[in-house]
Amino acid sequence: MDLDPDACYRAIESRDRRFDGRLFTGVKTTGVYCRPICPAQTPKRRNVDFFPTAAAAQAAGFRPCLRCRPETSPDLGAWRGVSNTVSRALTLIEAGALDAGDVGELAGRLGVGERQLRRLFQDHLGASPVAVAQTRRVLLAKQLIHDTCLPMTEVAFAAGFGSVRRFNETFQQLYGRPPGDLRRASRAEASGAGGVLTLRLPYRPPYDWPAQLAFLAARAIPGVERVEGDSYARSLTLDGAQGAIRVRPAEGDALLAEIRLPRLTALPAVIARIRRVFDLAADPVAIAAHLSRDPRLAPLVAARPGLRVPGAWDGFELGVRAILGQQITVAAARNLAGRLAATHGAPMSDPWVLDIGLTHAFPAPDVIAAADLSGLPMPRARSLSLETLARALIADPGLLSGGRELDHAVADLRRLPGVGEWTAQYIAMRQLREPDAFPAGDVALRKAMADPSGVRPSSAELLAAAEAWRPWRAYAAAHLWTSLAPAQTETDDGRRAA
Repeated sequence: MDLDPDACYRAIESRDRRFDGRLFTGVKTTGVYCRPICPAQTPKRRNVDFFPTAAAAQAAGFRPCLRCRPETSPDLGAWRGVSNTVSRALTLIEAGALDAGDVGELAGRLGVGERQLRRLFQDHLGASPVAVAQTRRVLLAKQLIHDTCLPMTEVAFAAGFGSVRRFNETFQQLYGRPPGDLRRASRAEASGAGGVLTLRLPYRPPYDWPAQLAFLAARAIPGVERVEGDSYARSLTLDGAQGAIRVRPAEGDALLAEIRLPRLTALPAVIARIRRVFDLAADPVAIAAHLSRDPRLAPLVAARPGLRVPGAWDGFELGVRAILGQQITVAAARNLAGRLAATHGAPMSDPWVLDIGLTHAFPAPDVIAAADLSGLPMPRARSLSLETLARALIADPGLLSGGRELDHAVADLRRLPGVGEWTAQYIAMRQLREPDAFPAGDVALRKAMADPSGVRPSSAELLAAAEAWRPWRAYAAAHLWTSLAPAQTETDDGRRAA
């Protein structure tokens, strides 16, 4: 990834927030790397190098600055649209692909060679896949040290380190001191007491929180999810362990996440899912600039700056929700999913989880595969579709975890009974986080693109018009959906397809 040194230096001289998350400055005289907005005195031009990612700076031998705290900078997907392979690889790394596996296995999931993957990472991120994964662990650990009162042993495992010894060695090597020395006494009681962690998750502004919350509220499964005031909460299960999260806006371009987990080793995976649901890796400025080139989208983008594509917490849950919603309204599908969860989901028992209004966890694929669904008010064919989806995920747990090209992923999903083009594109958009997924057969999208006389384009015409929106067609779809009045979009996702 090429960086113009003169432009980068002007950015750090002016402490330009537009570049926060886009570049990092390595200061040769101190050995630290900083964000562009670091409050320290600007170093001389001859004493700095510039890097596209924190991982590249650390791979070059620099350590994170203790003043500007690079771990709190927005993690932008600026490389998206340049290398889809890198985008998918980072999603898998964030979900823990290199915690138990190696680069060869990661490359295999992506359908590329190991050497090619390493080259792509070096070209676009300036660091190897292993360096990226290690930097993520270090920066998460550093955030936990600063912002929680967790013991160092728990910090080590919560950040994804395989052992306390490796954790201590990494920090000693990077900072020249043990990790405990980095803890600020004034902030030691900020979070972690009572088993509930509170973490700030930064994003690049703007962020249309009301639109994000409205989308999630309309589809919140009773007992599993809840939107109250300006917060979103949901129950969760990871490897058999139950917990919950609650997310709300915070000051300073960040979301505040309260996380209740019985096992802290699941924390990196939970953070990855929160980031996916709330689309925190998006670069709204770059996306808006691209979509605004189309005169039909320009006023929509101007009206809703910072609009995101809401992600899904779990692929199976989203697939079930989409299948249940075929031919019925959003409200009816939401209530039907709530009945399914209440009947077949595991009851929650944690007092903190129950206190925020969450009663059940969504049932896992093995539960649905063996369940009798005849008591639910839906056609038998739909019940069979749910059972088939559950069995498919049992046979291939990675079916909805990403890694494949968009066209291949959609084709694989369409082989499942009850999953058509619309549902496959919708799953790709929200679960696989494909920024270019686009359900061209969607009735609401065609309605939003109608000409002044009310004539709607055909699916083929809409798909042709959307070529100009690549690689951000999913965000174009979000703007078109949001442009319609609520009463006009209150049919469910599955029913929107012609």
